[in-house]
Amino acid sequence: MEMTSQQMNYKWITLSNTTIGTLMASLDRNIILIALPTIAIELHTSFFTLMWIVLVYWLVTAAVLLNFGRLSDMFGRVKLYNMGFALFTLGSGLCSISQTGEQLILFRIIQAVGAAFLFSNSAAIITDTFKENERAKALGLNQMSIVIGSVVGLVFGGFLTSALGWRSIFWVNLPIGLFATIWSYTKLKELGTIRKEQIDWIGNATFAAALCVLLLGVTLGAFKIINIFQSLLSIIGGSSLLMLFILIEKKVSKPMFDLSLFKIRLFTGGNIAIFLNALARGAFTLIMSFYLQGPFMRLSSLEAGIFLIPVSIALATFAPISGWAHDRYKLKMLAPVGLLVSAAGFFVLTQIGITTSFYEIVMPLLLVGAGMGIFASPNRASIMGSVPSGRRGVSAGISTTFVMMGNSFSIGLVFLIMTNVLSVNTAEQLFSGSLHISHTIFTNIIADKFLSSIHFIFLISTVMMLVSIIPSIVKWR
Repeated sequence: MEMTSQQMNYKWITLSNTTIGTLMASLDRNIILIALPTIAIELHTSFFTLMWIVLVYWLVTAAVLLNFGRLSDMFGRVKLYNMGFALFTLGSGLCSISQTGEQLILFRIIQAVGAAFLFSNSAAIITDTFKENERAKALGLNQMSIVIGSVVGLVFGGFLTSALGWRSIFWVNLPIGLFATIWSYTKLKELGTIRKEQIDWIGNATFAAALCVLLLGVTLGAFKIINIFQSLLSIIGGSSLLMLFILIEKKVSKPMFDLSLFKIRLFTGGNIAIFLNALARGAFTLIMSFYLQGPFMRLSSLEAGIFLIPVSIALATFAPISGWAHDRYKLKMLAPVGLLVSAAGFFVLTQIGITTSFYEIVMPLLLVGAGMGIFASPNRASIMGSVPSGRRGVSAGISTTFVMMGNSFSIGLVFLIMTNVLSVNTAEQLFSGSLHISHTIFTNIIADKFLSSIHFIFLISTVMMLVSIIPSIVKWR
């Protein structure tokens, strides 16, 4: 009985610590969005630099996750998870003392490396700790913290920035990170299988270069820094590097990207669904934040955060319920149903007006959040449960990489759409909060273009959600 009690306590220690880790890592993806106008003024940065302060966090995390998943299988998940907490805390401290936009980008890279260790190992540690009939619920609670952190970050970031300045959004990580690092170091135990293998440095470098070239092509083209021919050339080059990466992984003896895992139907279908889902919703919070705080709605950062609370409430409600239902009844249609619910929410948002009330927008936001919650737990559990125990580290890394890739390209796609519907200068002023409109005709033109770009973005999100239902269903056949 005592042993059972100890096991129960350890399970919740594991879940609590890993949830704090994913919450902090996801919080810092979006907490900075509210502070961007203030950062631009104080550090005298361009809008392009501001965008990369946000984007570099996603890009670096996506680029190194696969290798970190492999390293965790080789050297121990708990050990590298502890290192991630320490690096994330250090990066937060350095971000708070940045004197230029370029310094902030550099220190965000350190923060992102720490976040990658947290993301790549938390799901694997939970999978090692919880039995199969409890795993989806535990993963659901952990994954719930990612989206909640993204939304709460907007409210929290707005409050801290207005009260203490933009540097305070990084100060908050220091005491929590220090405590959680010590806690994980003293309490977490290595339960996974350690496999000594070579590191695929060539594969990792090729993959990172491919993502960088692709995103640079999209973003530099969106801001008209390079012409369309150069942008297409960059995108083609990045795609070619991705194909080269796949060829390298087939040739090396110990590949970073374990292609053999994609012979498992549940693993492949679940990851394709995850990528399309992330591509559909990756820039959702960014778009809603600027829509609500833009020159037409004119809400404060705190008010905008309150408007987005329904997403968190719905996700927090449905994620554990969905996880419990999957554990108990093994319902195969939960993930597709979640995607369909989110698609319905995004479709309703395609009808949003230039201004809206909380009561008009609450239903589609509830649908988007509920769909995310219903989808995440069963899909993640089916992926993690389909692979051998010794491959859970790299499996978690691959899955989270697909999420980060989808989110990165989602943000790039949004800016590409915005800057093609609006002028680059107008889009820059819209996103920095510096657009002032006085003439009625000009106001109507800008409002129509701004609204049509948002409608188009949410329509693409709807289509992506519906397409992601296909691999989510096929994987069970």
